[in-house]
Amino acid sequence: MQEDRIKIALAGNPNSGKTTIFNNITGARQRVGNYPGVTVERKEGSASYKGHWLNVVDLPGTYSLTAYSVEELVARDFIINERPAVVIDVVDTSNLERNLYLAVQLIELGVPLVLAFNMSDVAEQRGMKLDLALLSRLLGAPIVLTVGPKGKGLDELLEAAIGVANGEIKYPPVRVHYGKRIDRLIDGLEPLVEADAGFTGRRPARWVALKLLENDSRAFADVKSPALAEAVQAGIEHIQKTAGDSPETVIAERRYGFISGACQEAVRTTVEKRHDWSDKIDAVMTNKVLGLPIFLGLMWLMFKFTFVASEPFMGWIEDAFAILGGLVGRFLTEGSTLHGLLVDGIIGGVGGVLVFVPIIGFLFLFMAVLEATGYMARAAFIMDTYMHKVGLHGQSFIPMILGFGCTVPGIMACRVIPDRRDRLVTVLVTPFMSCGARLPIYSLFIGALFVEHGGTVLFSLYALGILVALLSAKLLRKFVLKGDTSPLVMELPPYRVPTVRGVLLQTWEQVRMYIKKAGTIILLGSMMIWFLSSFPWEPEYSTDYGAAIAGAQEAHQGRPAEQQAAVKELEARMHGEKLRNSYAGMLGRAIEPLIRPLGFDWKIGVALAGGLVAKEVVVSTLGTLYSVSEADEESQSLRERLQNARWPDGRKVYTPLAAFALMVFSLLYLPCFAALAVIKKETGTWKWPLFVLAYTTSVAWVISLVIYQVGSVLGIGLG
Repeated sequence: MQEDRIKIALAGNPNSGKTTIFNNITGARQRVGNYPGVTVERKEGSASYKGHWLNVVDLPGTYSLTAYSVEELVARDFIINERPAVVIDVVDTSNLERNLYLAVQLIELGVPLVLAFNMSDVAEQRGMKLDLALLSRLLGAPIVLTVGPKGKGLDELLEAAIGVANGEIKYPPVRVHYGKRIDRLIDGLEPLVEADAGFTGRRPARWVALKLLENDSRAFADVKSPALAEAVQAGIEHIQKTAGDSPETVIAERRYGFISGACQEAVRTTVEKRHDWSDKIDAVMTNKVLGLPIFLGLMWLMFKFTFVASEPFMGWIEDAFAILGGLVGRFLTEGSTLHGLLVDGIIGGVGGVLVFVPIIGFLFLFMAVLEATGYMARAAFIMDTYMHKVGLHGQSFIPMILGFGCTVPGIMACRVIPDRRDRLVTVLVTPFMSCGARLPIYSLFIGALFVEHGGTVLFSLYALGILVALLSAKLLRKFVLKGDTSPLVMELPPYRVPTVRGVLLQTWEQVRMYIKKAGTIILLGSMMIWFLSSFPWEPEYSTDYGAAIAGAQEAHQGRPAEQQAAVKELEARMHGEKLRNSYAGMLGRAIEPLIRPLGFDWKIGVALAGGLVAKEVVVSTLGTLYSVSEADEESQSLRERLQNARWPDGRKVYTPLAAFALMVFSLLYLPCFAALAVIKKETGTWKWPLFVLAYTTSVAWVISLVIYQVGSVLGIGLG
């Protein structure tokens, strides 16, 4: 028997636990993309439940359904245009009146609604007692108590959603009143809305009339009738004269009045608990003296744990790709184009990036735990004081923290910042935060040259990114985007115990995206770098060196060890000469005068140029240039080849000082093309992406120059 198909929209405020419930319903059956025409992420999943096939869409977290932000417009347009069979509004029960504001707007829209009163255990601990039957009647929707991290109430929630979708559960419709004057105005506008050609009937006329009185820009854009426009304008002026305030403010007050009345009837507080567990923990974690050292300590612990825990797994993957390269190489002619493409280009390039999957996984695992517990919001609160010193506030630190994962969603998250200048400054400095794509670069050089101090070096890079971002924000606020910092009241969610399933799902999503990038962008980048490093082919090189190799073999006849060493030396020299005269070599030698003062050779220049596509390509490019995939008992890993790389005068290319300068440059220089495209999308002009390109690269060059030159003068890290 074919299952019924039910489309469910999941709505809710940020920090309401909506994503946890989405993960609990859909499990691993999730797809991530973008809504058409915007960069807002669209998460969709599916589940089978008691003969019903559920298609669940996780709408962007939002406090309202107004036209002020992209997230609000996306959420309401989806509900209006896609017409889900039921909307589940996830409500933080411990912060009930604030969260019910969105529920009231869904009631106004007249959608089939189920309310998931999430974090009900926290509300109970705070002494809240709910009359669910009464509150359900007052709100016109079934209410289900849930505890997202524990999966409590999930079955009841799905049964209620299916019942509402199928018409088996019905409540009398609720009509929210806004006072006699506004109600009369709405009643008078309804027939004009119904007669206006700009409204197709997909939206309730009463809701449209309400939006027009609220000065909703999207609703006004659809008005075709001059009579309707005049009536709305007259109504707005009437409200302003009689109420002494804007219609938006008056209507919002009426909504909160409706919510307050419902809560007074159906919510009781049995015991006043002024200090629950979250308050007690925050007394230490967000303490003015202890908060920052604890935050820095947790960050250092995260990087130390990430590096130490991932090292064995990285070694196993590195060995596996070396063996794979050797096996593939045996079936191909040594030195052929196909051998070079498969072994050096694809296996060497992509394998050199996939080897860092463990370190990516452990980093995001740790970050998922911190986020699930509610500590990430505290990190923004702790940093609020320091952000104010640079002209921003703690809310700007949240996109910057997201930038640790990927610069693109970090920039997109800046939309929640209401002030335009604050939002733009945050967009411009978020690329300095060390995204996960840079992590393979750090891992490569830390594993080669800083094994004993890996966690500390990694921590210093992330801390430097934060410091440069804050100093840049100060400069931008002082000289480019001047103005006062807007005030902000920060809302801290209660602490929660993370679930293993939720943490693993979030971690897997990040790792999956990394692996997908390795199979697409990085694969293409590796093939491109292989081509540039293999052509133009100069036949005389192979002819001359072929004769030299034959001569070496003859000269060392009867001495296999010496003969093998001489042949290997000539082959390495031939490969180096061919590489130097390839397209990649030409590009690298053109760049080298600019980067030589930083301690970088032309191969590093080629790798950094490849990093414009994606930062992981820096590692795959080095893997291709150093040809690390041919595996025999004497083959060397990429780390070993970097350790042995030499300048023409015999000095090591990758000293600890040069490697650290390179990691700093990789941290600070311009973000990938995708991030630049998102900056253009968010700012609406190419002016700011070009500014980011020039500014970040200049900062990277100057700081790396200072590190290398001062370190060289002082004799630090030259061994």
